[in-house]
Amino acid sequence: MRTTLDLPETLLREAMQTTHIETKTKVIITALEELIRKNKIAGIKEFKGKVDLEINLDEVRSRECRF
Repeated sequence: MRTTLDLPETLLREAMQTTHIETKTKVIITALEELIRKNKIAGIKEFKGKVDLEINLDEVRSRECRF
């Protein structure tokens, strides 16, 4: 999809230098993917301490491997 964006050239150049990505398109795609990934992680972190899996770690650790 083609889109016209007004981006700060210095910010785009710094992102390209920092990531060693050679094209503007690829650096923007990478930034969007990273933004999505970080937001998904933040959403998962909200469940920290709220999910009770009822797992006995001592029992799990003492099981024999079935390979």
